[in-house]
Amino acid sequence: MKHKTKILPALLRLLVVASAGITMGLVLFLFGYILIRGIPSLSPELFSLYYTTDNVSLLPALVNTVLVTMAALVIAVPVGICSAIWLAEYSRRGSRLILAVRLAAETLAGIPSIIYGLFGMLLFVIFLGWGYSLLAGAFTLAIMVLPVIMRTTENALLSVSDSYREGSFALGAGKLRTIFAIVLPAAMPGILSGVILSIGRIVGETAALIFTAGTVAKMPNSPMSSVRTLAVHMYSLASEGLHIKQSYAAAVVLLVLVGGINALAGMGAKKIGQVSNG
Repeated sequence: MKHKTKILPALLRLLVVASAGITMGLVLFLFGYILIRGIPSLSPELFSLYYTTDNVSLLPALVNTVLVTMAALVIAVPVGICSAIWLAEYSRRGSRLILAVRLAAETLAGIPSIIYGLFGMLLFVIFLGWGYSLLAGAFTLAIMVLPVIMRTTENALLSVSDSYREGSFALGAGKLRTIFAIVLPAAMPGILSGVILSIGRIVGETAALIFTAGTVAKMPNSPMSSVRTLAVHMYSLASEGLHIKQSYAAAVVLLVLVGGINALAGMGAKKIGQVSNG
């Protein structure tokens, strides 16, 4: 019996280590393959100010990616954080309404992005008459990442110890001041984790943007201009089959962009956590 109790933990440990090794190996292989294929294809022409069929510049798509990401976050982050504050701080815990909202958020988080794209096309592009535009794409992406931001923020708020709230109330602070001065700073690392996940999904999104933002490869003149993000740019080049090398180069730029954003957000979360703990 003792022999079996020693074998089972060792077997489980071996499975965990093997799974982690396979996952890391696949990630490294994917990154290495893209870098090896894409870095030699990087050239100054790919960063031209204007896109043509000769230079297939990715600079307009890169600028559009940053603009769409910022617009979607400006819309989704305040709504998601405020919704999470209501769920975690003001609502009665365990009520049927809260359970229904959480179930709806988890369900919406698992819906395929193409469904959001069709919804955005019907609502923003056709019904509201915005056409294929940066604004329609940003609102569609905001709706898509809203459940992720809301659930991660709620979990971060619930993880904050009640002693923080009780100590603030004992010093005479009100409910609203306690939330914004005590609870939110303590939960900020978890909130930023949800924002980082949302940024990754926004930057890599194609299906939802093809149906709402369009595929015009130029910098926008206004929020109502049709735009092409970097992920859509990669898809267009790869589907045409004429600029495969340039699509790998765009993939390298996309990896660097996502990695840089995640690194900056991680540094910000770490610094905020040190300030709140100090």
